[in-house]
Formats: sequence, structure tokens, C-alpha cells
Amino acid sequence: MAGLYFEDFEIGSVHAHPLRRTVTEMDNMLFSNLTLNPQPLHIDRHFCETETEWGQPLMNSLFTLGLMIGISVNDLTVGTTIANLGMTDVRFPNPLFQGDTVHVETEIVSKRESRSRPDAGIVEMEHRAFKQDDTLVAVCRRQAFMRKRPEGKA
Repeated sequence: MAGLYFEDFEIGSVHAHPLRRTVTEMDNMLFSNLTLNPQPLHIDRHFCETETEWGQPLMNSLFTLGLMIGISVNDLTVGTTIANLGMTDVRFPNPLFQGDTVHVETEIVSKRESRSRPDAGIVEMEHRAFKQDDTLVAVCRRQAFMRKRPEGKA
């Protein structure tokens, strides 16, 4: 698996993820409809143009959160995560709009061995998403239950 094992995470390291993604109107419409979110801020361009300070639809914040974490998976946790334990301190300090391109970095904040499972540990990461001009659009602390390296694996 390409993901890191518990032992591979170094506190303070920052991972700049190479995957980038331009978000689209279709992303916003599909995600909002799949999650039964009728918020006109995401799905009604006329409302946004005439009734909001933004003048255009905002990307659904939960889509943004999922995309930010998803971009990190290939580099950090694919195949080595047992479970997500929680997400805290989720913030969206600036708007993300259709047509913006997202890039992400992840800082390893802390880690500790599991008290109940000798084959696992808990890693806390801070994910940060930026749009193309490096404006911060999302931040999240995530606690992940990570596998330790199996015996005999280098």
C-alpha cells in the first residue's frame, strides 16, 4: 500500500500534495443534491447574483472538506488507515467558487501509540486547502487511527 504506517509519520513534517483539482458547477450541484442540501447559496446562480454579497454560488463547504481530505489520502493514508476518529477545528476562512483550483498541504501535529491496540496508533493531522492564488479556503484537524508497520515489512 502507498499509505504511511504509524511509524512513518514525523511530527512537524508538512506534506505538499501534488494532486490539484479545479472545482465545477457540476461538483456543487451533484454534491448538494446527493446530500439533500437545498441551500440556494450552492445551487441557485440567480439567487447568488441578486441576493448575496458573493454574486456567484459558493462551493458546498462539506464538499470542500471532503475534497481537502481526499487529496491527502494517496500520499498519506491509502490502505494504512483503520478508521477516522474525528475532525475538529474545521474552518472555511475564505470562499471557494466554481472554477477555482484547490491544492492541499498536511502538517503532522501529533501522534501516540494506541492504548488498546499494540498494532496501531493515533495520528493528528492538520489539512489546509488553498485556491490557485494561495488563499486559504479550508482547515481541518483530523485524528486517524493508523496501522503500525507489520512485522517483517521494511
